[in-house]
Amino acid sequence: MDEHYCSTQLIDGDGAFNVAGIENFIKMVKLAECGLSYAVVSIMGPQSSGKSTLLNHLFGTNFREMDAFRGRSQTTKGIWLARCADIEPCTIVMDLEGTDGRERGEDDTTFEKQSALFALAVSDIVLINMWCHDIGREQAANKPLLKTVFQVMMRLFSPRKTTLLFVIRDKTKTPLESLEPILREDIQKIWDNVPKPQVHKETPLSEFFNVQVVALSSYEEKEEQFKEQVASLRQKFYHSIAPGGLAGDRRGVIPASGFSFSAQQIWKVIKENKDLDLPAHKVMVATVRCEEIANEKLAFINADEEWLQLEEAVQHDLVPGFGKKLSAILDKCLSGYDMEVIYFDESVRTSKRQELETKLLQLVNPAYQSMLGHVRAKTLNDFKEALDKAIEREGFAVAVHDCTQSFMLKFDKGCEGAAIEQARWDPSKVREKLRRDIDVYVTSVRAAKLSELTTLYEGQLNRALSEPVEALLDAASDDTWPAIRELLQRETKSAISGFSSALLAFDLDQATVDKMILQLEEYAKSVVESKAKEEAGRVLIHMKDRFSTLFSHDADSMPRVWTGKEDIKAITKTARSASLKLMSVLTVIRLDDKNDKIENALSLSLMDASDSGGSSRSIQILDPLASSSWEEVPQTKTLITPVQCRSLWRQFQSETEYTVTQAISAQAFSQTYPAFLQTNKRNNSMLPPPWAIVAILILGFNEFMTLLRNPLYLVVIFVIFLVGKALWVQLDISGVFSNGALPGLLSLSTRFLPTVMNILKRLADEGQRPAAPERNRNQELETKSFRNGMRSNSSSDASSNITSSDSGIEYSSLPRQ
Repeated sequence: MDEHYCSTQLIDGDGAFNVAGIENFIKMVKLAECGLSYAVVSIMGPQSSGKSTLLNHLFGTNFREMDAFRGRSQTTKGIWLARCADIEPCTIVMDLEGTDGRERGEDDTTFEKQSALFALAVSDIVLINMWCHDIGREQAANKPLLKTVFQVMMRLFSPRKTTLLFVIRDKTKTPLESLEPILREDIQKIWDNVPKPQVHKETPLSEFFNVQVVALSSYEEKEEQFKEQVASLRQKFYHSIAPGGLAGDRRGVIPASGFSFSAQQIWKVIKENKDLDLPAHKVMVATVRCEEIANEKLAFINADEEWLQLEEAVQHDLVPGFGKKLSAILDKCLSGYDMEVIYFDESVRTSKRQELETKLLQLVNPAYQSMLGHVRAKTLNDFKEALDKAIEREGFAVAVHDCTQSFMLKFDKGCEGAAIEQARWDPSKVREKLRRDIDVYVTSVRAAKLSELTTLYEGQLNRALSEPVEALLDAASDDTWPAIRELLQRETKSAISGFSSALLAFDLDQATVDKMILQLEEYAKSVVESKAKEEAGRVLIHMKDRFSTLFSHDADSMPRVWTGKEDIKAITKTARSASLKLMSVLTVIRLDDKNDKIENALSLSLMDASDSGGSSRSIQILDPLASSSWEEVPQTKTLITPVQCRSLWRQFQSETEYTVTQAISAQAFSQTYPAFLQTNKRNNSMLPPPWAIVAILILGFNEFMTLLRNPLYLVVIFVIFLVGKALWVQLDISGVFSNGALPGLLSLSTRFLPTVMNILKRLADEGQRPAAPERNRNQELETKSFRNGMRSNSSSDASSNITSSDSGIEYSSLPRQ
């Protein structure tokens, strides 16, 4: 806002006239240059009736307004002066202190009368602010005040016509036309009853006052309507000094340059009038002097070195004996005040002492709050340390209860040490905050301890279940899943027993305990299911291992020697049935003790179908493996789908077929050359006889000397060595001769040529391909021997690949080469 329109206090609440203030105001608004072209408007009415608010909206001033959220109290003290914004001619507004205020009391109405009389004396227009519901009341409508003002004004000054503009606030449904006659009638009665000088006995009211009435809506409830009505009222103040205007009577107007002096003299005359019931001299002196002494004591404590040091220290850390030290400082200040005001009026000095004490407590309260903050922080830190140690010695709930009770008591003692005698401040809010901080820390520690406890028992379950479940699944049989269920139930029961006992120390509610136990049970099941999925991912390896074990070893676990008396077909069927049994065990998770028909379906579709050869069309249509799910088995429990089972079985048959053909070939040879076989059994040695070794050493001396004379032979021998090493690895010679020399020779005779051709082909391909990084491929070259006679040899690659699918495991096979 423009500084020209800023308000200035003309007369303070004690009645002191601000000479310097009005002189500065007149210079700022350039009032002296206006001559007679100015008007003075004042407003009076009950306290907190919205006078300042009305002036600010009506004239664009910046008088201080009451804050409704802080309660109804005195806002304007004394008389304030401001210039209206954008109104011609220059209009000066005076905001008077409200009447009937509790701050001055019921009996102290002198200033109200003086300020009202001053306003009527210097103003051209006087706004009387009143509530609509107060019309017709004796006190609320300012009738006694107006009566006194009319009488004294006529006695002190030459009367001139002043406009009295009654502003009815918060108008109701009652029309203004009905309210205005009542109000005018009350004003006329006041005028008629006022004692008048003989010269004015018959003078009508209209000779002295121009009475007008306006009504405004509620500012709080109908703000927009209020602003519109105020804007309309504002129009009346434009050109107010013109004939017929609100300030049209210009008789006796003081030139603007003499306004300041005139106002001072008028106020002086009013203040010296003994008839206006001024305050008693004793009370007045006591009021002024006690307030001065109180201000001196407040200034003294602000500069007191002891207080400043205490205030500085408490900002950083705890101060031992804080309450006693601060109480002593305040007591010294208040005692000094009591000594100096002992001879003044008791009621006044007591009132001023209370004001001083309130100000002192407001001054030291931040230091007190800082002290409580330090006490709370230290108590919380000590609680954390003590709780961590107590948990190691005793149960969690007991430790929390004992530590909480102990340290809350410690905090209470700290608050007692920080309290001051002059105040009854309640530290309950800080105490509640400490309790909340303790609860938060306890909750975090409880969560951490429960997490550690849960992890401990989960690890115990994992160790107790993983390896036994893996062993049971590897030795798959009809009792595998019942044994797993029994193991799971036993270990889970053991873990839950210990877990429940450990939870008792935390004093948890039963719902939380049940939830944590259920989570532990679910974890145990997840361990079993995870291990089952892991083993199902290696099912093909397990099937081949089981087949190889049963096919290559007899009932006494001794390696078989194919003499021609063995029933290879029966042995093959038995080994494959065992492998099929293993696959059926790893097909689904059976933790719910429900019977299924998976084993029968696998046997019917795989074993029986392979035995019967070409199945009928109707059987193929009803194939139970032609599906992606098992009957009555949920997807979440499925490890290997029916379709995957068929694919795995085909892959299994392909990779075990060579073993069977080798056994058949060995058996056929043993039947053809039985004598040679018997001799080979007696001489089952891979080394030549000793005499042959000696002959080789002696006869090979010349060749050794030749190598020394011609190093080119070494290169040739090195190449031959590499080729031989490759053949040794590809043909697995050590493994072939493990069953005897004769079967080994027969196997080598059938595999040697294809292996050599394959190596040469790969070397040729590598020579033609440009140098570039390639993926390594592991290939196993195998050859098939004669089945039921002479058959052509072929090589096969039977590596398997396992990937995850919707059911958990997916199996695929690389193409055969």
